[in-house]
Amino acid sequence: MAFELPDLPFAKDALGDHMSAETLDYHHGKHHNAYVQKTNGMLGEKGLEGANLTTVIKRAHEAGDKGLFNNSAQIWNHTFFWHGLAPEGSTKPSEKLQAMIDSDFGSTDKLLEALQNESANHFASGWGWLILNNGKLEVTSLHDADTPVAHGMTPLFTVDVWEHAYYIDYRNARPDYLKSVLHNIVNWDFVSENLDGHGTQRADQLG
Repeated sequence: MAFELPDLPFAKDALGDHMSAETLDYHHGKHHNAYVQKTNGMLGEKGLEGANLTTVIKRAHEAGDKGLFNNSAQIWNHTFFWHGLAPEGSTKPSEKLQAMIDSDFGSTDKLLEALQNESANHFASGWGWLILNNGKLEVTSLHDADTPVAHGMTPLFTVDVWEHAYYIDYRNARPDYLKSVLHNIVNWDFVSENLDGHGTQRADQLG
């Protein structure tokens, strides 16, 4: 068996002007798919056929195998990213998540502002993350293809800040992209669900 490009959890035109169908054609159909194909091409020589995706990521990280790590981690990161998006106005934080947001950040707007600032100021390519750390919500970012899977983090939500995520719709205006995505198309149902600590599994797949 081999890893597959997961289907998007929404129609390609479902995110409107916040993320266009053209962006999704390239970002999901070409970039994400390329990571899948490159990872599959490496599994045989690494002796990892049949391993699930998170195992491949961890083994590659432990071995310092940058090629396999970067490509396999990007399969997982992108899958998790797609699940964290939803059509505008279709979801809201659960009562439990909202109480945590209010306690740890003061309000949803302040949480989104913190995530937007962290992601906008992240140098070069990478990912902005909302994670659960010792029962508290925390905003952080990771460089390039790095992923919570490799560090035992509990991921709740991520936003892609590689340029290919936003160049078609926003050119080089990363802050505009972040503001549009974070304030309009976050899948709060997915974020709320991940409070159970099983978010890593939701973007995993068998090889």
